[in-house]
Amino acid sequence: MNSRVDQETLLESVVTESAGASYIVTAGNGTIYRCRTFPGTKTENEDSSLVAVGDRVIVKVTESGSDMCEAIIMQVLSRASALTRKRDIRRNRSKETTQVIAANIDRLVVVVSTFEPPLNTRLIDRYLVFAESERLETIIVVNKMDLDDSGEVREIMEPYHALGYRVLYTSFTEMQSIADLRDALAGTVSAFSGHSGVGKSTLINLLIGEERLKTAETSMKSGKGVHTTSNAAMEDLPGGGYVIDTPGIREFNLSGITRENLRFYFREFLIHMQHCAYSSCTHTVEPGCNVIKAVETGLVDSSRYESYLLIFESLDQES
Repeated sequence: MNSRVDQETLLESVVTESAGASYIVTAGNGTIYRCRTFPGTKTENEDSSLVAVGDRVIVKVTESGSDMCEAIIMQVLSRASALTRKRDIRRNRSKETTQVIAANIDRLVVVVSTFEPPLNTRLIDRYLVFAESERLETIIVVNKMDLDDSGEVREIMEPYHALGYRVLYTSFTEMQSIADLRDALAGTVSAFSGHSGVGKSTLINLLIGEERLKTAETSMKSGKGVHTTSNAAMEDLPGGGYVIDTPGIREFNLSGITRENLRFYFREFLIHMQHCAYSSCTHTVEPGCNVIKAVETGLVDSSRYESYLLIFESLDQES
């Protein structure tokens, strides 16, 4: 490969992988470049991560000292959508208040498992709040269904079906479930997110038909997931579409959600809250709260309401 190129060549590209301080991008002509930012890199996205997988960027091709083409990221274009979470202030050394996990996605795929680690509906609810706030289409994938001998998991997930969320059940031993998931993702850009150890990377390897992503078993000692994906990566799906594998998380800190607007992102509340005694009702302790009444009469699932209360208590009163 000729490493000498026009150093003023500017190309619009898509970031397909982050690897520490460098990024892999794919230009419109199909050429793959290893890139880096520099102090003059401009962005159209304020107060968030400078570059994320899925971003559309303008790069300037540079001279390469290796077989791989290289470039500098000159500008990050405006994001149409993003999977984000609030940075932990205690650990955040950056001025950025929002961490972008994946950019320009059409759909959020929330991956949980039946066991190893156990099904976590509280995490599902936090993701759904974020998706509702961003008007992102969501698919909930319940993985490792071969471990659910009792059938209890489908019963636990019934409230989500009732609310109109799409729930798919997958197992590495049942290839038809993988095919169904692949069909659901066709033609779109989907970001996979969830706890470590739920099987995101293995699912994606099965979806793309080859083992490109590292996988690991759940820790036998703790029962918790083991981090394997350390950087986000975008993979193309056979038949069209892309999936972005993201690092496993331990918690999902909601970005842009306040105590004042949280109630709008529990879709089952909307019809009931219109009849609350107070227009500013928080649905926690107020007399005449029609949402609380709906919980007591079984019209709103009590477990979902408990999630609402937990999220409400965790949020700052100021955004």
